[in-house]
Amino acid sequence: MNYYQVLQVNSLATQQEIKQAYRRLAKRFHPDSLSQTADHNKIIEINGAYEILSNPQARRQYDRQLESSSSDHWYSDRQARNAQAQQQYRRYRQAEKIEELQYYQWLKEVYIPVNKLTEEIINSLDGEIESLADDPFDDELMENFQAYLETCNRYYQLAQQKFTSQPNPTKLAGVAAHIYYCLNQISDGIKELEWFTLNYDDRHLHMGQEIFRIAQDLRYQAEEKIKSVV
Repeated sequence: MNYYQVLQVNSLATQQEIKQAYRRLAKRFHPDSLSQTADHNKIIEINGAYEILSNPQARRQYDRQLESSSSDHWYSDRQARNAQAQQQYRRYRQAEKIEELQYYQWLKEVYIPVNKLTEEIINSLDGEIESLADDPFDDELMENFQAYLETCNRYYQLAQQKFTSQPNPTKLAGVAAHIYYCLNQISDGIKELEWFTLNYDDRHLHMGQEIFRIAQDLRYQAEEKIKSVV
């Protein structure tokens, strides 16, 4: 099959007809398309034909070779180039698979445990404040609230360790950024709540609640980012 047959045009086709034929076939066979006819070997063949026929000088040379029936060597050379292109494509696909494995590993070993820890910290705050509200000056209630903050600090440290244990995949950079800022907010929120236990100043309590609310929003935004790239 010669290059004109590959592009499904005749040997007198204009450059515009060749370009239109290439676009039509590329849409049909490109590996990244959603078409059921997608075929990476076919698109390599189509690209090779278009590379020659779209270049007037290369096309004239190719036509002379066809006319002189000396195209055997030309085909062998093209086959070698096609084989090289196929190898490059396979290497590209292999790199994609490795990146995909890293993606799922990061989700499993970093995002999921960090998200669970931050959820435990943030979602417990309202209940703890409600319990403390019965009598903020009750020693036992305050000790319980301080124990909660100690747990928050422990969970925060674990979350930080998990988050920094692996570099995030490029595909999930946006998710990682939201988690990073979420953890920063949690750290600041815990400090504000600890100040409240020292001086009973409600401003620190309200500030801690607001900072945790911001952290919760960032956590939700990270979840939405995950959904958009899965």
